[in-house]
Order: sequence, then structure tokens, then C-alpha cells
Amino acid sequence: MRRRLINSTLAVVLVVIAVFGISLVIVETRTIEAGAQESVASEAVRLVGIVESRMGSGEKITPEILSAQITAHRFAEIRVPGKPQPIEIGRRPAGDVISSRVQGDRGEWVMVQESRSTVSAEIGRTLLVILAVALLAIIAAVILAVRQARRLTAPLTDLAETAERLGSGDPRPRHRRYGVQELDRVADVLDASAERIARMLTAERRLAADASHQLRTPLTALSMRLEEITLTDDPDTVKEEATIALAQVERLTDVVQRLLTNSRDPRTGSAVAFDLDEVVKQQVEEWRPAYRSAGRAIVRSGKKGLRAVGTPGAVAQVLATLIENSLMHGAGTVALRTRVTGNQAVVEVTDAGPGVPADLGSRVFERTVSGRNSTGLGLAVARDLAEADGGRLELLQQHPPVFALFLAREAENIEE
Repeated sequence: MRRRLINSTLAVVLVVIAVFGISLVIVETRTIEAGAQESVASEAVRLVGIVESRMGSGEKITPEILSAQITAHRFAEIRVPGKPQPIEIGRRPAGDVISSRVQGDRGEWVMVQESRSTVSAEIGRTLLVILAVALLAIIAAVILAVRQARRLTAPLTDLAETAERLGSGDPRPRHRRYGVQELDRVADVLDASAERIARMLTAERRLAADASHQLRTPLTALSMRLEEITLTDDPDTVKEEATIALAQVERLTDVVQRLLTNSRDPRTGSAVAFDLDEVVKQQVEEWRPAYRSAGRAIVRSGKKGLRAVGTPGAVAQVLATLIENSLMHGAGTVALRTRVTGNQAVVEVTDAGPGVPADLGSRVFERTVSGRNSTGLGLAVARDLAEADGGRLELLQQHPPVFALFLAREAENIEE
């Protein structure tokens, strides 16, 4: 492309120089020739006047006197009445000449000649000046064409590299501008595309991480229920465990749907009025076998009959995350307590463990932040699930740890 830009620029300059240069040469040649002819004619008129003046005053007319009145390199022939021989001044030029002949009032006449080679020499010098100017114009055009080609091709090469980086999976925007409106527009579009691709990749990675983390808990609980089924021969126990397992599968489906919804739009919620006691009871029953195996207990207390507004599956997943954290990182009995504050229903989860380190208290809900070599995703995802339906998840106390899930109460429940 650079070569094409240079060639096109030079072609335009050469055409302009050819058109105007040839016209200038023709005009200058004619001007020089006309000037030379006019100069010879004026000199002949001047010599006639001098000769006529001397004849009128009776003065001598000699070559010595007239030679000072004629331009060098010119030849003059003067014929005076009464003199058989003409007066010649200078050397008669050979070859093609420019000539002018003028006759006076007293019968005298003067002829002045100049060799055309003198005019040709002046035309040649003028042509050299024109050629020099044309050459300078071509050199300047080459320099400007090269600079302009670099100015245009360098940004295009840079934009091509940016597009190649995007295609290879590097979505970092470069934020480079080149001072050319069209190229800057392309750069804006590429940067916007890079940012959009980066957001998409981040969302995909986040969805994968959240899914792997959030599905682990319900799958573990489901696995424990299936193990209970395989270890018993009592049909009633099998039926009970199977019913619970089916309920867990439904919640697992809800978790998957919730993760997909949040990945598309984190602000999208599906809040409904539901029985908060039922969700808390389900979680306690589902996690009791795991706590029993660990030699620990899980209990519930607080106000009964609460109805909250939210997504039951999301609330269950938030509580499951808090309960699992207490099982993995806490100690002693885990207590779930429900209470009311204002127009909100609150579920507190606490245990007798060491709690949250002081340096992590304000960052415990950030992604990848963990004090005990875990992924650091659980609490972050739980907070997102809570906020999607207008609730919030907070750490009320670090030692011992007290996590609280705040949910809006049902309007009828508030009036009661």
C-alpha cells in the first residue's frame, strides 16, 4: 500500500509538472523570442535617429562614433545617401538571425541583426531553471509522499496487529489514536470490541467458576442421600430418602438456572413470596447427616412463621454456602436463627469456630479472597444471589462468626 500511495502521488505531481511545465516552456520561449525581436527593432530605430540627427547638423558619421551606440554581439549596417559604401558595425552573424530594418526621413536606413543562437542560449538557461524547479518539486513530492504513506500505513499496520491480537484471544484494548478521523474511528470500534470480548470472556470464566463451586454443594448432598438409599433395605426409608433426593435435584436445577440467569444479567431476579421457615428447615435436614458424620450438630431457632420475598432456590443456595463454610472452617454447633428487623426477615448463621481473620473482615465477600486455601468464590456468589432479589448478605460479627441474610418480608406478613 505504501508503494501505491507513493506512486499515485508522484503520478499526480508528474502530470501537473508536465502540463504546466510544457505550457511554461512554450510561453517563455515565445516571450524571449518576441523580446529579442523587439530589442533589435528598438535599437534600429534608435540608430536611425542618431544618424538622422548627425546628418541634420552636418556632423561626421563614422563606425567609431556609432559603435558605442549598439549592443555587443549585434551587427548593424547603415546606408547614408551620398555614400557608396555602407557603414558596418560589428561582425555579421552567420546562420539564422533576428533582423530589423528601419528607414529614416532623409533616405538613410539602418539594419540591425543578432544571431538567433544568442536567443537560443537564453531560452536554454530558462529551460534549465524550469527543469531545476520541476526537479525540486518532484523531490519535495517524494518526501511528502513517503511521509504521508508512513502516516497512513503505520496506523493501518498497527490496527491489523490489534485485530490479530483480538483474534488470538488477547482482548486488551490499546487506546491508540493516530490523528486521522477515519483511522481513529476504526481504533474506537476495535477498542470497544476488545472491551466487549473481555467482558464476555470474564463472564464465561466467572460462570464456569461459579457453576463448579455452587454445584458441588448440592451434588455432595445428593450423593449422601443416594448413599443412604444404598445402605438401607427399609422401603419406607428408601422412599423418604428418594423423595428428599428428588427435591434436591429440583433445587439443583434451580441453581443451574439461577447461575445462567445471573451470567446474562446479574440484576435479573425472580422474587416471589415464600415460606422462609420451610427453606431453613430443608437446609437443616439436608446438612444434618454431614454434621453428624463430623461429630457436630446443626440447630435452628428464632421467630417462626416468617414469609419473605425472594427466590427460594437462591435463598437455599445462600444458606447452603454459609452452612458448608461453617462445616469446613468452623467448629462446634452451627446455629441458624431467624428474626425480624423492621420490614426485613433475617437469617443468621453462626458457629463456635475461630471466625474470620481481622485482615479479611472487610474483604471476605470479594472473589478469590479466602483465609483457608479455598477458592474464595462461595461467599461472593452467595452475595450476588442475595442481591439479585433485593436482599443482602453481611458479616455482622467476626469472632465468633455471624453471617446474616437480610430479605424483604411479605407485605401481609409485615402487617401482622
